[in-house]
Amino acid sequence: MPAKSKPQSARTQSAKTDDAPNCEIHLVHLDKVAACQSELVALKQAQQMADFFAVLSDPHRLRLISALAQQELCVCDLAIAMKMSDSAVSHQLRILRSARLVTYRKEGRNVYYSLADEHIVNLYREVADHLQEVES
Repeated sequence: MPAKSKPQSARTQSAKTDDAPNCEIHLVHLDKVAACQSELVALKQAQQMADFFAVLSDPHRLRLISALAQQELCVCDLAIAMKMSDSAVSHQLRILRSARLVTYRKEGRNVYYSLADEHIVNLYREVADHLQEVES
């Protein structure tokens, strides 16, 4: 029978998870704090931004955005490219549409999606570029 391990103390556990460097001396720079506070995003706007990023936190939605960053595509084309069902793609597009990240147009019986504007394209490309630089 294996020996039971002793529970770690709270201090040991927090030391393992808290690896961010900290100030050794508590010294507050009031001028910097005041300047920072005057530029802090309002809580309501921070919540809207968090909701926006939550929509982007799904890998399927990011893959859809990556496809639409290249060109406008219909649901059928996206489903084949993503190897997903039409209904699964439509569900993800509905979420992106409600967050105003994509827009669509109807042509006959088909629905074509594109990114809502250049901000979304730029945001996607900036994040992709950043991650590529970090990996290199």
